[in-house]
Amino acid sequence: MTSTRAAVPALAQRAVSVGASPVREILALTARPEVISFAGGLPAPELFDAAAIAEAYARVLAEQPHKVLQYSTTEGDPALRAAVAARLSGRDLATGMDDILVTGGSQQGLALIATALIEPGDVVLVENPTYLAALQCFGFAGARVVPVPTDAYGVIPEALEEVARRERPKLLYLVPNFQNPTGRTLPLERRRAVAEVAERHGLWIAEDDPYGDLRFEGESVPWISALPEAADRTILLGSFSKIMSPGMRLGWLRAPAALLRACVIAKQAADLHTSTVDQAAAARYLADHDLDVHLDRVRTAYRARRDALLAGLPAALPSGSTWNRPEGGMFVWVRLPAGYDATALLPTAVGHNVAYVPGLPFFAEAPEAGALRMSFTTHTPEEIEEGLRRLAKVFA
Repeated sequence: MTSTRAAVPALAQRAVSVGASPVREILALTARPEVISFAGGLPAPELFDAAAIAEAYARVLAEQPHKVLQYSTTEGDPALRAAVAARLSGRDLATGMDDILVTGGSQQGLALIATALIEPGDVVLVENPTYLAALQCFGFAGARVVPVPTDAYGVIPEALEEVARRERPKLLYLVPNFQNPTGRTLPLERRRAVAEVAERHGLWIAEDDPYGDLRFEGESVPWISALPEAADRTILLGSFSKIMSPGMRLGWLRAPAALLRACVIAKQAADLHTSTVDQAAAARYLADHDLDVHLDRVRTAYRARRDALLAGLPAALPSGSTWNRPEGGMFVWVRLPAGYDATALLPTAVGHNVAYVPGLPFFAEAPEAGALRMSFTTHTPEEIEEGLRRLAKVFA
């Protein structure tokens, strides 16, 4: 009898329809030590509070090894949740420990929201451009992603109203503080307008804030989550990646009770819980050290690096280029003059041992060929100056 061999089943459609991250691929391309890279949205490793973090790990492993090496609850370490809640409450967002779910970075929080809220075909609104991994996350959930027009201050409320009326979305995703990729911050009056649109049209807001603690000038702006119009429909996402250590993969999610419970169940299915020992070490670090003292050091360094980048851009870029001046965060958004293609020019830049991220993959629609993102955090002012001298050769 002749046996037949059936074909291996195909991958799920979502696995082939959602592309890889060009940013991650560019980082691999520019990993050579001689490359001065403005591409990665990475915190400066020399500014990690490594000795204090190591001490925190040593203490929890010495004091309670049987606990911190064991399975834990899905919701997260109570001490860490309480510390997050206290920081939020201290910034006029009343929060209790039970309002917080610890996640594997804020990226997992975004995935949990998508799992708990999004049905295939649901409409998700995003800024245009927006955080690339959010586009991937919503794509995997089967959402129809619709961009909302933006300007130098972020999402345009009148455009949001029109799109919300036309598309009947379920969720609006925003990065209001020092947005990735543009570095811009949504003003308070626009935050209020966004909250009012959500209230009128019955949509959720996912407020992603990994960069809010990195403000080094100007006045802080209240979270949308703190505005009464949006209090019952806003999810606030935060992360320790940019302020403590991305390698610990710790983030958190604050949401209304019913949605928070759904996210807990989704997390149980995804990974049971976030690393017990990493959570315990973070909680110990926060108890033993003043995080804001560490952040002052980080912000001072980042301010000098941002200033070095801004000072050198006029000589490095072709005439007619424009860029913004963020008050914090990690990114400057550049627009080259008409006729320049940032994606096409990247191999030439890498040939000169300098790199950036083309803006194209951050757009849900209507990408700008001449847009690019530059991160200023991982190099000293002197290295930034050298990187810009190399970049100038690309346009010479």
